[in-house]
Amino acid sequence: MPAQESTLTIPDLAGKAVLVTGGSTGIGAALVSAYAAQKCRVGLHYNASAEKAEALAAEIRDRGGDVFLVKGDFSVSADVTRVVEETASHFGGLDGLVNNAGGMLGRVPYSEMTDAQYDAVMDLNARSVVTACRVALPWLKKNGGFIVNTTSVAARNGAGGGAGLYGSAKAFVSNVTRGLAKELVGDRIRVNAVAPGLIATPFHERWTSPEQMKAQIATIPLGRAGTAEECVGAYLFLSSDLLSGYITGQVIEVNGGQLMP
Repeated sequence: MPAQESTLTIPDLAGKAVLVTGGSTGIGAALVSAYAAQKCRVGLHYNASAEKAEALAAEIRDRGGDVFLVKGDFSVSADVTRVVEETASHFGGLDGLVNNAGGMLGRVPYSEMTDAQYDAVMDLNARSVVTACRVALPWLKKNGGFIVNTTSVAARNGAGGGAGLYGSAKAFVSNVTRGLAKELVGDRIRVNAVAPGLIATPFHERWTSPEQMKAQIATIPLGRAGTAEECVGAYLFLSSDLLSGYITGQVIEVNGGQLMP
């Protein structure tokens, strides 16, 4: 379920134009709803989940929100470029980019991996982030802004159960976050990331068996999987200069204590 409209108001987010990639389901959908609740103008990127994206957009518009729907396959760089450009052109600018699009694309051990599988996972989860940031930069540099990337607990613990390549792609994202933060500090662009742990979303419904879920939950001090809505606060915090203006190049772990780096 998308996040409910929050009673918390973060005044410096109002009116910001923010693109959320992978915004139709799971954490992305919760983020789209949350940014809209802060009166942001929100670009909702989706690929396969058109009906869910359209339903979420309709819900936001019914609440008086401003949302722009844009479709694209983020394993294809040309689509990534088009999605960012169309969103920025629609809003007449861009203040924030949330790189949330990604996926495991199956559980395949390193020993069985093919070049095609490697390319598919890395293009979707790693290359797309670099491309989206590069295309967004001319827009973000105009007035300063923020980038928040979605990485994963798998970026630090090596993942498991055939998810190693996905974890490695997310480790790439974590380091891109740090590198970009250093490069863009002079342009008044802060770059940070959020690393969700085990979050109950369609991602795990598709790729994680009940037995795997049970085993992972056993490693979490809070004793349960998290929800998409419980990830939202970290993203909003990192998007606000008022709340996090002296924070850049950081990764916030949202994992119920599963990993305490």
